[in-house]
Amino acid sequence: MPKYAFFKGSFVPIENAKVSIMTHAFNYGTGCFEGIRAYWNADENQLFVFRLLEHFQRLHRSCKILHIRLPYSPEELSDLLVELLRREGYREDCYIRPIAYKADEIIGVRLHNLTDEFAMFATPFGRYIEGELGARVIISPWRRVDDNAIPARAKITGSYINSALSKTAAAMAGCDEAIVLTHDGHVSEGSAENLFLVRNGKLITPPVTDDILEGITRETVMEIALAEFGLETEVRHVDRSELYTVDEAFFCGTGVQIEPIVEIDHRIIGDGAMGPITQKVYDLYFDIVRGKVAKYRHWCTPVYR
Repeated sequence: MPKYAFFKGSFVPIENAKVSIMTHAFNYGTGCFEGIRAYWNADENQLFVFRLLEHFQRLHRSCKILHIRLPYSPEELSDLLVELLRREGYREDCYIRPIAYKADEIIGVRLHNLTDEFAMFATPFGRYIEGELGARVIISPWRRVDDNAIPARAKITGSYINSALSKTAAAMAGCDEAIVLTHDGHVSEGSAENLFLVRNGKLITPPVTDDILEGITRETVMEIALAEFGLETEVRHVDRSELYTVDEAFFCGTGVQIEPIVEIDHRIIGDGAMGPITQKVYDLYFDIVRGKVAKYRHWCTPVYR
């Protein structure tokens, strides 16, 4: 359980970081957020935050879409996050949730002429998908929200009802996760994860124009796959039926990290276990985020002096 939060401009005990039930963001979903992970490296006795600045740069972009004025630069937000983790003193993997939101206690749906606030907390956190490694997946009966309705490239709090509907549909079908389609039937992403396929030795991922989040982990996977394994990524539309024919598939994202997919719509993917290319990406990713690969150490911000 966290002990502290950054709330209304200062660090406070977590029990004091409260909002009214009249808060605009609570009633209308008028906020945006980030999910950031920090990883414990026991050999160095150090906690590393992964790609910290990039997350806050994306938060600023989300705020711009929602007419939220953040009083802190990405660099200042990074310093606040490190200070929060130092106060918590975590010696384990954890997850950080910054959130910018419309704070007025009023009735009336809009984005303009409202007060903006920022809050942040951190909590210990392990795997996102419970159970054995390897997700069983269905195609969601719910379509992904369209960019011209609720932009997926902004992490808007209210839009995640779309993810919640898909995730629960999967759980009620006895599966771990869902893959959502766009309104024109192309594969988009998971309920809250980006998606990669492996076919004929190449990585394939849907484009940002198919209503996906512009994922930082997605970008990381494409970069390290090419640099370390010579694997090119084909960014293109994917049809539903292609999912059933791929050699391997995996989700990626800050929350889910790297999660192999072993079954889609009751069809076994590959051998029904993590494939060799996914395994390479998986192993390297977890070394990188813990600061164990010198070449990518610049992505890892140490917390403790």
